[in-house]
Order: sequence, then structure tokens, then C-alpha cells
Amino acid sequence: MRQRIVEVERNTLETQIKIKINLDGSGASSFQTGVPFFDHMVDQVARHGLVDIDIKAKGDLEIDAHHTVEDIGITLGQAFKQALGDKKGIVRYGHSYVPLDEALSRVVIDFSGRPGLFYQVKYPRASIGSFDVDLFREFFQGFVNHAGVSLHIDNLKGDNAHHIAETIFKAFGRAMRMAITADPRMVGIMPSTKGSL
Repeated sequence: MRQRIVEVERNTLETQIKIKINLDGSGASSFQTGVPFFDHMVDQVARHGLVDIDIKAKGDLEIDAHHTVEDIGITLGQAFKQALGDKKGIVRYGHSYVPLDEALSRVVIDFSGRPGLFYQVKYPRASIGSFDVDLFREFFQGFVNHAGVSLHIDNLKGDNAHHIAETIFKAFGRAMRMAITADPRMVGIMPSTKGSL
């Protein structure tokens, strides 16, 4: 299988983002975003997905973190799309349930080429520290739109907002890892009856 390493840059008047990923990495990560709690969550994706992720981002944080978080999702989605190429030989589908104490979340992903986010999460409070929990949805929406995936995220139970968020990001990493894995029985084969994804 070819190397699945890419670097993507996205520059707007609001943000300047550079992301490098290795889909066949060890879970190493490096973040310079200015949004520490969000970095902590994306680190879960790297570690549980075994994807190396390096993110450098400068955004208009003096306003709030919205543009930075959303644009990181967009750029990460672009990086995944490029790294996967024609998607021949991958498993395509992935799913994971992850608990953390009282919290439990389920994530299911399909690298279908068709963007769709189905997000059923209710947080017990509006922020975790200074981080607005609404921005998690913006991150996933940006990722979905630009990676071309169908993504179902369901928080099944939980009382602690930090625990809920962490179970979602860990489950996302694990589901994604399953989906992008090379299937030795599908070498060179498109995982779709349509012939393309």
C-alpha cells in the first residue's frame, strides 16, 4: 500500500491552518492551536486512531474559538480525503463504543464519499472550562463536509461534560481507525458495488 501521509494548508482572513497526518502512524501528535481543551480532544483521535496528527493554527481567538475549531475540522477532513486517495482496499466502515466512568458514546463512520453528520449529544453545561461545547459539532461538520463521510455520533449516557466529550473523541478515533484500515482480502478492490467512493 502507498504511503498515506499528506500535508494540507488552508488560509483565510480568519485562520491560517497547516495540518500534516500519517494514517499509518503510531498516534503521535503535536498541536499549536491556542485552544488547549480542543487540543486535548484531538489528541484522543490521534492516540486511539493511531494516526499521527500535527496541527499548526493561527485564528481570530480574540473573537472566539469558533473559526479556529471549524477550520481545523475542514482542513483535517481535506487531509483525510487526500491521504485515502481512491479508497481501494480499505475496510470503509468503522464503529466504536467508548465508556469513561458514567459516560458512554457510540460513533459509526462510513467513508462513503457522501457527507452527512448525525449528531445526538446533549451536554449538561454550555462550556467545559472556557471551551464552548457547541464548537464540537462545528468541528465534526467541517470534517464530514470535506472528508466526504457519513458520521453518526450518539452520546448514550453521561453526566459529566468532560467525560461525554472525551468518550466521543476516543470513539471517533477508534471508529475511524477501523474504517481506514487496509483489508488484506480487499487489496486493489473498491469497497463499493458502485465502483467508486
